[in-house]
Amino acid sequence: YEYAYVVTPETTELDDYYRLPNDIRAELIDGQLFYMQSPTSAHQGMLVKFVYETMNFVTKNKGECQPFMAPLDVQLDCDDKTMIQPDFMIICDREKVWEDRIYGAPDFVVEVLSPSTRKRDTDLKLLKYRNAGVREYWIVDLEKERIICYFFEEDGLMPNIYTFQNEVPVRIYDGELKIRLE
Repeated sequence: YEYAYVVTPETTELDDYYRLPNDIRAELIDGQLFYMQSPTSAHQGMLVKFVYETMNFVTKNKGECQPFMAPLDVQLDCDDKTMIQPDFMIICDREKVWEDRIYGAPDFVVEVLSPSTRKRDTDLKLLKYRNAGVREYWIVDLEKERIICYFFEEDGLMPNIYTFQNEVPVRIYDGELKIRLE
């Protein structure tokens, strides 16, 4: 099935989200439920690249931050109206890592675009992540082979745009970690 936007007569909350069958992937954003299909092999390959590069960097530098990839629930706003599953994230505050979810904003988030998530990832989630306290947000566009990078702490909503041939600095690590996606 394609990603679907479900409109409910009243606002959906976490109790409704947790009543979904375990084999259904969905996100709850501001009380609206979005169903998700399985990612493509190209999408998953891109996420494995992030996990590999980040784990190598963290291990080599004995870092405190932890990388995670979907599916893992993130209670972004610490309320009962939003539960998302970012494609990839880095958490530096270990107290946010609960057994069944991340509670609060990740430090770094990557969303890999698909035709059905493009608008949600580039508009709705961009603002949700910034407002929740995510420090850095990357949008990976497989179709256009580019990475749109937001470093909210310094640049606000002014992105840096890179191609897959560029080495892209992860700014939460002061640019010491660079990722090339080609």
